[in-house]
Amino acid sequence: MNFTLRQLEVFVAIAKSGNVSRAADAISLSQSATSTALGEFERQFGVQMFDRVGKSLRLNGIGQQLLPRAVDLLDRANEVEELLEGRAGFGSLNIGATLTIGNYLTTLIVAKFLQRHPQSQVQLAVHNTATIVSRIARYELDLGLIEGDCNHPDLDVQPWIADELVVFCAPDHPLAGMKRVPLKRLLAEQWILREKGSGTRETFDRAMHNHHAQLQIRLELEHTEAIKRAVESGLGLGCISRLALKDAFRRGSLVPLNTPDLDLNRNFYFLRHKQKYQTAGMREFLALCREMTEGASRSDEIDLPSIA
Repeated sequence: MNFTLRQLEVFVAIAKSGNVSRAADAISLSQSATSTALGEFERQFGVQMFDRVGKSLRLNGIGQQLLPRAVDLLDRANEVEELLEGRAGFGSLNIGATLTIGNYLTTLIVAKFLQRHPQSQVQLAVHNTATIVSRIARYELDLGLIEGDCNHPDLDVQPWIADELVVFCAPDHPLAGMKRVPLKRLLAEQWILREKGSGTRETFDRAMHNHHAQLQIRLELEHTEAIKRAVESGLGLGCISRLALKDAFRRGSLVPLNTPDLDLNRNFYFLRHKQKYQTAGMREFLALCREMTEGASRSDEIDLPSIA
């Protein structure tokens, strides 16, 4: 074999970062050693894998074909190394989750995973759907747990569990006592919403698809807890996952509204790159996700510890 795993590691690190300096930091090499390794790799086969644009390196056609194969081979090599060294864990796992899933479910799953496999390492990145999709597509994350739609041609999307958004308000809001709130009344209110690019906002916008021009959006916030506090303060109505509101509804600090004119149903999804090798650690993590939601038909029915 005319190449080494170290050469592949250097290539993948540069492909992910687009920069030799950042790649060198990621794989604990000097910048000059990283640059030399890439140059030797390209000269060895008489090809260029990157287009040089200023200080940036962008994958060209050959590099794009090589990347998924290199990532796959490195994942398999890591599993072989763990087996030969007698390690009981699953090595390192990079998980990405959108905010609702990340804040209310994934941290619990990660904790259980590490309790069962203490020699493993897990990195959890919590961002909105658009960011998680982008990072999975660039092989920066092994798995994604998302609450928005994904139509990226390179990614495999599998449904996990149903979820429902709910419109809510403060208990002293004028709408709080209504048995059903028609769309006309909703359009007359101020709204506190998630930012564009989030799965929650995508679902809300789809439900309001014919009425965007009439919406009165007072605030756009990136975090569900911030939205809950703003609505509790009487700044307007909110619309987030029923899962995130479970304890607030139990305490009575927030009140759900019955909005039969809006379809606020959606799903949580598992996301991975189609060409990425599914390691034993990835399979174990997915199994734990399904174990957590076993017996529940919707996310807010999952048995979770209450928040005081």
